[in-house]
Amino acid sequence: MVDFAGWSMPVQYSSIVDEHRACREHVGLFDISHMGRLRFDGADAAAFLDSLLTRRVDNLQVGQVRYSLMTNDEAGILDDVLVYRIGPQAGQPSDGEYCMLVVNASNREKIVAWLQRFLDQAGDVRLTDQTRETAMIAVQGPAAIDLAAEVLDIDLAAMKYYRACEATISLPDDKQVAGVVSRTGYTGEDGVEFTVPAALAAELWQDLLRRGEARGARPVGLGARDTLRLEAAMPLYGHELSEQITPQQAGLDFAVNLEVAQENRRRDFPGAAAMRELADGPPLPCRVGLVAEGRRAPREGCAIVVDGLTVGEVTSGTHSPTLEQPIAMGYVPQEYATPGTKVVVDLRGRELPASVVELPFYKRAK
Repeated sequence: MVDFAGWSMPVQYSSIVDEHRACREHVGLFDISHMGRLRFDGADAAAFLDSLLTRRVDNLQVGQVRYSLMTNDEAGILDDVLVYRIGPQAGQPSDGEYCMLVVNASNREKIVAWLQRFLDQAGDVRLTDQTRETAMIAVQGPAAIDLAAEVLDIDLAAMKYYRACEATISLPDDKQVAGVVSRTGYTGEDGVEFTVPAALAAELWQDLLRRGEARGARPVGLGARDTLRLEAAMPLYGHELSEQITPQQAGLDFAVNLEVAQENRRRDFPGAAAMRELADGPPLPCRVGLVAEGRRAPREGCAIVVDGLTVGEVTSGTHSPTLEQPIAMGYVPQEYATPGTKVVVDLRGRELPASVVELPFYKRAK
């Protein structure tokens, strides 16, 4: 167990490799209750978030989830987030339509403070931080949908990727609880997230583990969570993302809507003007994937060298349990970002030959 942004978190339950493979081949359970969960009620909630996020929210349909970014005025990334638009389901008790923002644990207080700067001019918007009163459990892997469906009253198989809804979740002893179910993920696998009252999280966790035993279910800690997301080339805040990195450098152009072509207008959010200016300036270093030779894995902070010249730095690295080779991500000038480019990673004075490769390293079969 380690301290992680003020939460006590498990690095591993058994072994990182076993947990990693369980998620890739069967199903893994992740306690992600440390992630910030911010609820936005009011008629202007979607418009408020639309004015602050890099991706459109005003056209988000009820039941949709989008990956987006929050940037400062200089286009640096404050956080990468998931924005939900939740509405009542037929026959389900509900507080009405609302939006939810899931943010990184280490950034929650910063993001809440940033949002509050704009609330006075936001109209009918009410922000509630539900992080402490709720819990979040992710079920990921090839068997995730079948397992999660056992405790739900909805047709989970019919739920599309990046969708969410309110649902009734069954607990042992015929208990039921209202919660939010989403179908996203951070491992490269298909999966489901349950958001439930914190007081009932342990019961749901234990029940899912019991039900999943025959399917090879394992609890998964921070260690395998990192190797899984790295294989899927998903950036991690504090590593690939920071206030010194722009969305375009990180390869996250898909999560930025600077224009609304259908309406022939420009969007205005913090950082939008800076992104337009940067687009006309000199190219900045960009995120790349690296595969190293041998068994040693590049580590965060290692220099990336070409012809004796340091050209970049590794932001994350590991030995991939799936690919059985060392992989890493880092930032280099664009002239060194072409797949096939040969580089050297300086691992505490030891030179590791490596090649730039296309991302992601791993992609599940559909």
